[in-house]
Amino acid sequence: MKSIPINSTAELNHVAQELLAFAEGHKFFIFEGDMAAGKTTFIKSLCEAIGVEDVVSSPTFSIVNEYESTTGPVYHFDFYRLKNVQEAYDIGYEEYFYSGNYCLVEWPSKVEELLPEEYIKIEITVTGNEQRLFQFTKIEG
Repeated sequence: MKSIPINSTAELNHVAQELLAFAEGHKFFIFEGDMAAGKTTFIKSLCEAIGVEDVVSSPTFSIVNEYESTTGPVYHFDFYRLKNVQEAYDIGYEEYFYSGNYCLVEWPSKVEELLPEEYIKIEITVTGNEQRLFQFTKIEG
């Protein structure tokens, strides 16, 4: 596990670089944190570090957004509004999750039984107005 405290959003690009180094090539990431903890904001920085030039926004209503990057497609999921696991099947989650491309998953608890055996978990804890604590953990089945 790795912990990185930050004092402002200006430090997110550094955290994104640290995460990619920590991941050692893993491309499946789940993001946990309270509402407004900064998951989507951090994902924007991570996408920039991966090479996404598209506008990154929350896929709250579409469930998944696809961005182009220099390394191939990046899939960004927000399962917050998912009513049941069947909705994940309906969007064809397997094609995304097992594509070998980057998958960035917000609200993973809604699809916990569908997650692959190995992934990187990012926990974001609010510690102040702009202060956050990022914790990275490798989950290996």
